[in-house]
Amino acid sequence: MSRRKGIIIKNASELKAMHISARKTATILHKVAAKVAPGVTTSELDEYAAELARKEDGICTFYGYHGYPGHICASINEEVVHGIPGRRVIRDGDVVSIDFGLTYGGFVGDTATTVAAGTIHPEWQRLLDVTRICLEVAIAKAVEGNRLSDISHAVQSLAEGAGFSVVRDFVGHGIGREMHEEPQIKNYGPPGRGPVLKSGMTLAIEPMINLGIHRTQTLGDGWTVITADRQPSAHFEHTVAVGKERAEILTIPDLD
Repeated sequence: MSRRKGIIIKNASELKAMHISARKTATILHKVAAKVAPGVTTSELDEYAAELARKEDGICTFYGYHGYPGHICASINEEVVHGIPGRRVIRDGDVVSIDFGLTYGGFVGDTATTVAAGTIHPEWQRLLDVTRICLEVAIAKAVEGNRLSDISHAVQSLAEGAGFSVVRDFVGHGIGREMHEEPQIKNYGPPGRGPVLKSGMTLAIEPMINLGIHRTQTLGDGWTVITADRQPSAHFEHTVAVGKERAEILTIPDLD
């Protein structure tokens, strides 16, 4: 993946443009996630996302990225990330992670959510709930003066404290004109390490939490990542801007 050197600080006009792109990204994800239900195929979700992006005059950032064939990533149950949309039918009791990126106005928004299809096992629901809170506590650490690893430590402490494990092979990242900018943001590690956060940094924070062990493997398609023990995984993500007193979530959907 291409990366610029150093962490890019966005100015006011760039942040304004990122607001617009990220809001459109989140609105599309919200609409796609609402379509998750037993009997729906992941290709139907993918086609819907592409249609919504066209209506917004945006570009699906994932499509063609290093050869990726989908407009979204649709990962079910033991699939952690990068699940390729296709003919797979969502079934009652599945948990479905949808990851979506949109480029609009020269800036990228990136966001993900994990939703239940029908009625799921209570422990799977607890996994979703804890992962969502992991994202919340991580975002709360994205404040000027904190260190990057304060975000990482917040995720690990909560997830492992709840009896779950943290994926180590995939991380969050800086974001802006490119989908992947510096820094890489681990979801584990001690606090107080790494770069000092500054207002104007924009980050894609994305906890990936497993019900079982943390180890993963990649399937033969070269993309789909699954848990090594085939236990379910959950994934939530927001694009945020570091602030002086608190982080600002940019990927808030327009529900009007």
